[in-house]
Amino acid sequence: MRLRNIPRADEVLRQSPFVIKDAAVYTGRWSAEIFQNNNPIHLEIGMGKGQFLLALAQQNPSVNYIGIERYSSVLLRAIEKLSPPLDDNPYIAPPNLRFICMDAAAIDTVFAPQEIARIYLNFSDPWPKARHAGKRLTSPEYFSRYDRILQTGGQIEFKTDNRSLFDFSVETLNGSGQWKIDALTYDLHHDSSMNSGNIMTEYEEKFSSLNNPIYKLIAKRQSDSLSCI
Repeated sequence: MRLRNIPRADEVLRQSPFVIKDAAVYTGRWSAEIFQNNNPIHLEIGMGKGQFLLALAQQNPSVNYIGIERYSSVLLRAIEKLSPPLDDNPYIAPPNLRFICMDAAAIDTVFAPQEIARIYLNFSDPWPKARHAGKRLTSPEYFSRYDRILQTGGQIEFKTDNRSLFDFSVETLNGSGQWKIDALTYDLHHDSSMNSGNIMTEYEEKFSSLNNPIYKLIAKRQSDSLSCI
């Protein structure tokens, strides 16, 4: 489906205090200069309209959250959730939340080694054609980028309704000495353990309403002494 361009999106993002401009300036200094605390930083890559990340930030004030979205017209929808007066708005603008409008391929130029504690990948573009496999957010190329910014023991949580992409992701992780799958389910909403505390994204609500199974895995980054993908 073609993404609809919203002309005002870029200007709204420029004016928003929640959107960090020139993000690479803060490499290695996100805690000190942006959040001004030592709390762990969690990322969502491909955050869409922000429902998942906003809920997490409200529920966990001792964690700092950064949402990364490539398209300004999509990120605009997350910003708009924080814009109406509070008495008309179900979302409260949390101080532990920021956004970056950028291509995730440059993620290791924006964050320093060991700077990130957790990464969320929710309903990522499957890029189904084989020649585009390197663009998948769970490809070896992307896991190598995550390896450079995640702490030892840091986690990646991945959810999708696309079985082919999920199988590809599992195979990628199983072929690596740097990552270990800690948990995995092929039917999240009927897995009482992994579904405990689950926050649904907009896509997840849509797909689950159609009775599509949701797949999820949690992978942990191993010691630096191990080989990378």
